Amino acid sequence: MKGSWRHRLLSVLEYFGILFFISFVLTASFVLFFQGLDIPKDTIRKSAMLTFANALFIAFILWLFGKLRKRIMIDRPVKRISDGLEKLTKGELGERIDTFADPLGSNQYNVIIKRINKMADELAGVETLRTDFVSNVSHEMKTPLAVIQNYAALLRTPGLPDDDRLEYAAAIDDAVKRLSALITNILKLNKLENQQIFPENQQIDLSELVCECMLEFENQWENKSIDIKTDIDDGIRINADPELLSLVWRNLLSNAIKFTGEGGTVAVSVKHTQGGAVVSVSDTGCGIDNETGRHIFDKFYQGDTSHAARGNGLGLALVKRIIDITGSEITVSSEVGKGSTFTVTLHDENGGKDNGR
Repeated sequence: MKGSWRHRLLSVLEYFGILFFISFVLTASFVLFFQGLDIPKDTIRKSAMLTFANALFIAFILWLFGKLRKRIMIDRPVKRISDGLEKLTKGELGERIDTFADPLGSNQYNVIIKRINKMADELAGVETLRTDFVSNVSHEMKTPLAVIQNYAALLRTPGLPDDDRLEYAAAIDDAVKRLSALITNILKLNKLENQQIFPENQQIDLSELVCECMLEFENQWENKSIDIKTDIDDGIRINADPELLSLVWRNLLSNAIKFTGEGGTVAVSVKHTQGGAVVSVSDTGCGIDNETGRHIFDKFYQGDTSHAARGNGLGLALVKRIIDITGSEITVSSEVGKGSTFTVTLHDENGGKDNGR
């Protein structure tokens, strides 16, 4: 505080020192000019003193006006912005800085304030997502951990029949797989969102890749007696990252089978197009309502809570992120009670069919 007052005093003294020197020079010039004229010296002296006093008075008025203008036009907006930023840095993300009345639209501080408020809105949104993410991760982890803990305790029951022991062990195994899948998806999604994974494109047979992914779910669709229909063009070759695309097909197929009831139908189509390919996965499951459709690619969002135990709400978030970083497109069409169709459009100007190149 002492340093601040010392700095202000020196600034004032420096300012008035400069003005005193200018006033002295003007007065001396006035005296020299009128000495050559036939004017009494007393009149010149009085006029010089009056001129010097007027110069100092005008300088004081200008200095006072400058101080008031600086306080109103600079200090006040800077303090308002500084106070708002201080609250934001302390984590008060609901804080917003009020703009100044500006009928002429010339106050540039309002431009800065609006941008800071926009940044605060973005930070608040990110913080909400982070909080929801942590909350959902904690919830998703608690469920399989509770299953593991409970069945592990049951396995210690003396004289436990073999059938029960196998059943409890299978439940623990399922819970471990679910927990492992959750952690794996979180790590993959984190890397994708932080741009730590980049597509490593190479020539691949898209038709073969989709078929390989389908075969991974053979036991699941057979257990539910699901009818699998395919319409896959042979030999569609494109430049793409096979590992990332495999994640897309596995998640879409997994969802289709998960939400399709006993004896339902899942259809997979792979078609060559000019400049790429189109892959669609359809099911005859529960379908998606409009509200769910708006959040279908959000992390941890599960519109059909009856199937929540069989997923963690990260699959479609992964799909959307991969689609975005590979420059592809995904659309969803659905009708409640009749099923859904996810369509992925892959762009590759150099791609084509083996027999057409």
